[in-house]
Amino acid sequence: MATCRRNDVGSLILDRPTATPATSGGHFRKWPGFSGAAFRRKIFGAVSCGGSSRYRHHNRGEDYDDDRNAPVAAPAVKEKAPAEKPKTTAASKANGKSEKLMDLLNLAEWSESEAEAAATRRKVEALETLKRVVRDLQVEERGKRREAATEARLLAKEDLEARWTLAMLGAIPPLVGMLDFEDHNSQIAALYALLNLGIGNDMNKGAIVKAGAVHKMLMLIGSPNSLNPAVSEAIVANFLGLSALDSNKPIIGSSGAIPFLVKILQNSENPSSSQAKQDALRALYNLSICPSNISFIMETDLIPFMLNALGDMEVSERILSILGNVVSTPEGRKSISAVADAFPILVDVLNWNDSPGCQEKGSYILMVMAHKAYGDRQAMIEAGIVSALLELTLLGSTLAQKRASRILECLRVDKGKQVSQSFGGNLGATVSAPICGSSSSSVMNPKMGTTECLEEDEDMMSEEKKAVKQLVQQSLQNNMRKIVKRANLPQDLVPFHFKSLTASSTSKSLPF
Repeated sequence: MATCRRNDVGSLILDRPTATPATSGGHFRKWPGFSGAAFRRKIFGAVSCGGSSRYRHHNRGEDYDDDRNAPVAAPAVKEKAPAEKPKTTAASKANGKSEKLMDLLNLAEWSESEAEAAATRRKVEALETLKRVVRDLQVEERGKRREAATEARLLAKEDLEARWTLAMLGAIPPLVGMLDFEDHNSQIAALYALLNLGIGNDMNKGAIVKAGAVHKMLMLIGSPNSLNPAVSEAIVANFLGLSALDSNKPIIGSSGAIPFLVKILQNSENPSSSQAKQDALRALYNLSICPSNISFIMETDLIPFMLNALGDMEVSERILSILGNVVSTPEGRKSISAVADAFPILVDVLNWNDSPGCQEKGSYILMVMAHKAYGDRQAMIEAGIVSALLELTLLGSTLAQKRASRILECLRVDKGKQVSQSFGGNLGATVSAPICGSSSSSVMNPKMGTTECLEEDEDMMSEEKKAVKQLVQQSLQNNMRKIVKRANLPQDLVPFHFKSLTASSTSKSLPF
């Protein structure tokens, strides 16, 4: 350290004093080679303990004697030393940095290993907890089993891995067995544990049904003792969850669960909560997707109840979804047609402009029924479906407009068939266009009792066609003005597709 200090002082004195006639007053003359950069290098060398002499050797090729403070020529051997010292110093610095980097890497590796070890410990502890819960579910003491079921319910509530692990460890059979207990609290704990185990896990849903849960729940429903409302709500929630799996739908539907769900939905005096009724309606929708369950639905009075319940926006869209599944079978369509005022109710749905989903589902039901049965089309026309469809093609969603147009086309073709039959029924093809637009027209000769084809003058047919088109356009425009007025739209608004309709239709092809 003493050597370092002498070097620093010697460097800062700025070389020896030189007496000259101009400086006889005792002033010192600066070293001729001194500059700002050199001064900075000397300061850096002083701070770094000895670095100044290294920079001086490198820059000027000379050394300073520590005692005399005078420059002397550097020996030849010393000229090579300054070139080797920076290399050694740089290497030592690099080694120091490498050691620090290695320390940081070792610390990071240690932290990662500690985190992995902690995560492994947590997984092991969680697995041990799940194993303990499953063991407790299999003991004879009912109180301990009830506590284990409650714990399993909480563990499976939001943990997908816990649901899978509990099922693999064998938690489902003892939970299903707890449904035989007469203790309501044990039944509720087991039902909600099963419900949580089946959330988002189709394998568990299938395992729960195979374990006999549906049969056990139906036994609770049919028990002579009054069913606890909380137990009833838990059973409905389980039917909803289990019916989401396609392979479970026919099993649940044929088991007798549908009448129970209908009873929950219908009974206004039932103390079941609104959530239970919503769950029952959703479960019935899941079951109605399976065609084999439609016959079981027909055995109840669900269809009249649902049609009469339309209008309650809280359940209407779900009811229409169920009816949309019901019309897929012939018995379902007959059941809907048999309900009094079924078509006025369904036609009224088309006017619910604030509920596009209901309009789309209602138009689907009417479209299927209009396509399948002539009697249903007549009932629709009597219920005033035409004006509702015209309004829907103007104001409805894209899907509702397409379905409304298809119903109108079906009714138009049906009207053409009626015209064909009124002219003898021998036209062979469906009449959906004006006869007067052809080169000849068919008229009945009352004397001969046969059909005569009389050639018409082309000018006369043209005038007749113009008159018919004018009448049709006036009729459609009057209807459109009424619809536009109801929609609070500009009175001069006439959609393009209505213009095309008036250009290609006549009174014989209109359903009204």
